Amino acid sequence: MASSLDHLAARTRVEWLAGLNTEYHPARNYRRTSIIGTIGPKTNSVPAINTLRKHGLNVVRMNFSHGSYEYHQSVVDHAKEAERIQPGRPLAVALDTKGPEIRTGNTVGDADIPIAQGTELNITTDDKYATKCDDKNMYVDYKNITKVIEAGRTIYVDDGVLSFEVLKVVDDQTLHVRCMNNGKISSKKGVNLPKTDVDLPALSEKDKNDLRFGVKNKVDMVFASFIRRASDITAIREVLGEAGKDIQIIAKIENQQGVNNFDEILEVTDGVMVARGDLGIEIPPAQVFIAQKMMIAKCNMAGKPVICATQMLESMTYNPRPTRAEVSDVGNAVTDGADCVMLSGETAKGNYAKESVGMMHETCLIAEQGISYVSHFDELRSLAPRPCETMESCAIAAVSSSLELNAGAILVLTTSGKSARMISKYRPVCPIIMVTRNATASRYSHLYRGVYPFLFPERKPDFNKENWQEDVDNRLKWGIESAIKLNILSKGDKVVCVQGWRGGMGHTNTIRIVPAEEDLGLADA
Repeated sequence: MASSLDHLAARTRVEWLAGLNTEYHPARNYRRTSIIGTIGPKTNSVPAINTLRKHGLNVVRMNFSHGSYEYHQSVVDHAKEAERIQPGRPLAVALDTKGPEIRTGNTVGDADIPIAQGTELNITTDDKYATKCDDKNMYVDYKNITKVIEAGRTIYVDDGVLSFEVLKVVDDQTLHVRCMNNGKISSKKGVNLPKTDVDLPALSEKDKNDLRFGVKNKVDMVFASFIRRASDITAIREVLGEAGKDIQIIAKIENQQGVNNFDEILEVTDGVMVARGDLGIEIPPAQVFIAQKMMIAKCNMAGKPVICATQMLESMTYNPRPTRAEVSDVGNAVTDGADCVMLSGETAKGNYAKESVGMMHETCLIAEQGISYVSHFDELRSLAPRPCETMESCAIAAVSSSLELNAGAILVLTTSGKSARMISKYRPVCPIIMVTRNATASRYSHLYRGVYPFLFPERKPDFNKENWQEDVDNRLKWGIESAIKLNILSKGDKVVCVQGWRGGMGHTNTIRIVPAEEDLGLADA
């Protein structure tokens, strides 16, 4: 692994990139970027999940657009059992909501009805056509479509397989449209309205029930679909309630509204997913590239985790090797600054699930070598809010110290994981070893780039009877020992330790430098 001294020797991004060696491979499997994998029929078992973990999986995703509660319960149970029986770091569980959506009605007999380019027809919200769609009248279930759309706009059906130009708003139930390409009208297909602000509710009744299922099963994070404004996040928090207050909400940005309102969404969400599937339909595909870079950069500046998703290694669903473009896509997401990358059908239904995770691991590991960490740190530090909160100031100092000392790791003791997130924001060269007694935080901290979460197994002592500093030192020693076992730290390395001045949340204000030794170097004191 390239050291802090290597990075300090090439302080600018251009210098670092010019010095890259195409034959270089890190000596250690220190991958900073987390991997999220969707669990489907091919991988919904304890052995299959643990196989994916061995190849690099960190977060299990459940897609609530498909499957019954019974099925999703089995995914949760299998994930928890996989974590229990196979030693290793914690395994997080994510619930991906279906979200508000617009769909067509049913054709007669659910037949596929051919339609030719240039055909004119009506798109209607009249319920009498809900089960009688044909090439003259096609039903959609969004009652306000005639109020929000105007002539000249485009309507996409079935992920853009069919597209229609709006010629005229006829009345409050009817649009007159022209088909822009040959295709087929089919039952219950998704509808997208690019460049049109829709007023659908943030949560359907199904979404609310799904969130309650997540609270009951103590999922670690929710991937909230089609977030369009900050109030959508507030609505989700209300449903999660007190019992789900620690569940991390990740806003999926999937349309122009979400992009336009990104700043207000970022302020209230725990993290962001650049969900490029629907986004690539809602806005021109060439603009998705710019939207991705903009959103990742803003998340990096805010110190909030960002996930890049959709079609990352799509061809590996049925092929043992990805395309070169897919590998470059993953690598570019990593160098853009994504904290996590996600696999969908590749692991849910693919024939090469473990190979997909392995390829993602290898690509991330190599791509991370292309980042000029020192120049990145310098930029983020110059953009830090002034005055800083104490915790963020400590995070900046810890990363700066790790660079100057060529430290083997930064070890942070944390309750909520916020200190680890702040350190992750400033992208140290070395790994961030997070030690916590909070099982939930140990799982959702996989969202943070470079953080290796470890759950400390001993209960919190009564500090009225036992020495608090002794407990701190025990956690530091255990964290160092765990990192050495995982081969991300070597004995004798310098370790920058970040801790609080007393127990509990919100007290991080202390930095110590210790050697990676059993006694923390205290025997010589």
